[in-house]
Amino acid sequence: MSIRTRFAPSPTGYLHIGGARTALFNYLFARHNNGKFVLRIEDTDVARSTKESIDAILDAMNWLGLDWDEGPFFQSQRFDVYREHAAALLEKGLAYRCCCTAEELEKRREEALKAGLPPKYDGRCRERAVEPDLPYAVRFKVPPGATIVDDVIKGRISFDNSTIEDLIILRSDSTPTYNFCVVVDDATMGMTHVIRGDDHINNTPKQMLLYSALGYDLPVFAHLPMILGQDRARLSKRHGATSVMAYKEMGYLPHALVNYLARLGWSHGDQEIFSPNELIEKFSLDSVGKSSGVFNPEKLLWLNHHYIKESPPEALSSLLIPFLEERRVAAEKGPRLSAIVKTLKERSKTLKEMADNALFYLREGVEYDPRAAEKFLLPENIAVFKTLIERLEGLEAFTEAEVEAVFSSILEEKGLKLGKVAQPVRVALTGSAVSPGIYEMISAMGKELTLKRLREAVIYMEKGAGV
Repeated sequence: MSIRTRFAPSPTGYLHIGGARTALFNYLFARHNNGKFVLRIEDTDVARSTKESIDAILDAMNWLGLDWDEGPFFQSQRFDVYREHAAALLEKGLAYRCCCTAEELEKRREEALKAGLPPKYDGRCRERAVEPDLPYAVRFKVPPGATIVDDVIKGRISFDNSTIEDLIILRSDSTPTYNFCVVVDDATMGMTHVIRGDDHINNTPKQMLLYSALGYDLPVFAHLPMILGQDRARLSKRHGATSVMAYKEMGYLPHALVNYLARLGWSHGDQEIFSPNELIEKFSLDSVGKSSGVFNPEKLLWLNHHYIKESPPEALSSLLIPFLEERRVAAEKGPRLSAIVKTLKERSKTLKEMADNALFYLREGVEYDPRAAEKFLLPENIAVFKTLIERLEGLEAFTEAEVEAVFSSILEEKGLKLGKVAQPVRVALTGSAVSPGIYEMISAMGKELTLKRLREAVIYMEKGAGV
């Protein structure tokens, strides 16, 4: 059997974390089994579906690297297919025309609730002839008995068909409904596995009955437990960002989010870090947990820091540029920016944080932290700074090793410890007493800018000395 899975979002907003995990599990299962991963846009809700939402979903899928093999298919372009299938059910006597108005249905619903009865449709149009000129919806005849769902994750679940009302498959305006579209699409597109959130579990028996009535084989169902916030409530905006692209804007790397989402409900032993190929190689539905995963922002941040530390500076440079542009700092991809990134990887948990940490390298001037300047930019350091400027000027190769050699010679000659020189120099170059390692920072900053800032610091200290 050739495996086929699908991700079928509704384009009524952004791609959220839960949807992204569903897409990821479908993608990994298809890739693991050398199958096909299909993208389908369920846009039959014309009033709420927007092109902006479609674009946002596609952008998020592309950013995460969840490349699909077929699609995107749009349900709004398949109405004729749904109507043909509804007509076939009518012809077989497995569906019927219902001319009950919305007002009538609502009144009966209220009456049923008052009487303590389930507010489901009472089937009064099942055997009633509908006059041709009356508007009507098409309802599916739910047969008696029970429907058994053998779910890969949830196990066996039994539903009494008497609790399922005769569901509408075509509205009175001839537009199809969700459950009907899903079955027709999954069947005609050859889906072998339906992997989705367990908020759909109550739709499954309805869809199984439709599969049977239409004469299609059932797919394998796997319902994923919901993602919860740390308070064990369903994940929502009050727990933090739920949009995939919000994490891009916050400076997360796509594979960090993919790795985290993969582990949110799935495991392979105690392993936490997975390359993309490892995820594909090791993924199976058998290892998906039955319990809801709890979204932990701190763990995601830890993973992101790990991937930043492990990523080549050249790759991070390209990703960093938009964040620098947001801060109105011009930067071009090249050796200098890569050298700067290399000095910042250990201390930056996100690209946003890295961009903030990089500003002292790239801005024209430097603003001293008053407390740091008061402590370290002292007149007694002027002579050491002038010696340092002279020695650095004479360097042809402005490498870490050469810079370190200059510092070592000055420390030895003057009998000083590194901190006595490095901290004042750090403040002179960055404005702060905290920065990357002094040698790698100076090398990344470059000869011209380093000398310029050291000379400015000498002038600052001379003013303080009344020179």
